Amino acid sequence: MTELNESLEHPVYNYKVVRQFAVMTVVWGIVGMLVGVLIAAQLVWPQLNFDLPWLSFGRLRPLHTNAVIFAFGGCALFTTSFYVVQRTCQVRLISDRLAALVFWGWQLVILLAAITLPMGLTSSKEYAELEWPIDLLITVVWVLYAIVYFGTIARRKTSHIYVANWFFGAYIIAVAVLHILNSLAIPVSSFKSYSIYAGTVDAMVQWWYGHNAVGFFLTAGFLGIMYYFVPKQAERPVYSYRLSIVHFWALVAIYIWAGPHHLHYTTLPDWAQSLGMVMSLILLAPSWGGMINGMMTLAGAWHKLRSDPILRFLVVSLSFYGMSTFEGPMMSIKTVNALSHYTDWTIGHVHSGALGWVAMISIGAIYHLIPILFRKDQMYSTQLINVHFWMSTIGTVMYIASMWVNGILQGLMWRAYNQDGTLTYSFVESVEASYPGYLVRLVGGAIFFGGMLIMAYNVYMTTRRDCEQVATPVPA
Repeated sequence: MTELNESLEHPVYNYKVVRQFAVMTVVWGIVGMLVGVLIAAQLVWPQLNFDLPWLSFGRLRPLHTNAVIFAFGGCALFTTSFYVVQRTCQVRLISDRLAALVFWGWQLVILLAAITLPMGLTSSKEYAELEWPIDLLITVVWVLYAIVYFGTIARRKTSHIYVANWFFGAYIIAVAVLHILNSLAIPVSSFKSYSIYAGTVDAMVQWWYGHNAVGFFLTAGFLGIMYYFVPKQAERPVYSYRLSIVHFWALVAIYIWAGPHHLHYTTLPDWAQSLGMVMSLILLAPSWGGMINGMMTLAGAWHKLRSDPILRFLVVSLSFYGMSTFEGPMMSIKTVNALSHYTDWTIGHVHSGALGWVAMISIGAIYHLIPILFRKDQMYSTQLINVHFWMSTIGTVMYIASMWVNGILQGLMWRAYNQDGTLTYSFVESVEASYPGYLVRLVGGAIFFGGMLIMAYNVYMTTRRDCEQVATPVPA
């Protein structure tokens, strides 16, 4: 085993930490999506919580969101950023020891989240539910991550900084600022604290954080993945390097202002709501600029989609990115939001980005990386990748379509009035009408989860292949 590990080491780059994060991306993807399937099933069959508080929807839902965003998505960002920064800067990570601390520290954060959230230990802030001791650990790990990443760029042997590193760098800096400011709290016990903000200010800071966790963690970081792996897999240069720079600056300048659209029709001042709506509408331009840049990178290589399921993952993820970044600005319009807010339409929108964009581009990047990291000629089964692609696509479409239908149905039922001004439908009736949509969502989510199990098998079999099957390492 020691000889095998030594044979996997790259003479120049640190591939060990990249391999570790790549494997854990698959592991946490399965865990996070399994919890998602369970809570989706609970909305169809509520008795599946077994009357146990730690299996209730209210406790498992934040566990699901944290697992898929920060465990699955986070590990995908760590593995790709550490790989890309080494390859594009042509230099090893500045410290193997710090990189190892980042890996084990992040796994400890995830483990603590998996323990505390089902126990009900939570700050109750969406996407920032973890209590103050874990928040402090996250801060330490993130600072180490930034030191390793930016330190490696500082030692680069290339004169320019490739655009993927711009996006990775922006996400690292922005997430640090967002996390620290939103998590400021006064501890009152070992695992309980209260935010230093109050009332509407607390809500504003929370959604400044919440939407920009989407904007930088789930968008800017994964655009870094897109700008490296799409050209690599397509074997074509980026369509327009100039557009990529314009895309970068426009995105980081505009995204940070869009958070108030989560607080339409609340006590937030009307001018702040309107500002969030306007900036969300403007955000469509840079978002689609990035999507078009990625799509046009395939100019002259579209035929590769017929035979390359990894490229299909990457390209279809861009189409979902384009769709969700059109839908988001549209839903931020106050008149549209009056119908969509608090309905399952929002859930469908979130998952068109989470499953269609984040998960699929992560999966494509991991499929690209595994043979390189484990010095194999290719993945164990291209056909299984193809099966996984269709399961992911079908599962995602079923999920978001069912939630769109549910959301519009709920919005219309809640707005229906009788002639005397009373509500036509009770809330319970809208829940009952949503049942078929919840069932379809469960099926779609289960299909997507099944694809992740196929991926795990394919990755495992690839790593276990005999040394005789190993060809010259795939050039990166």
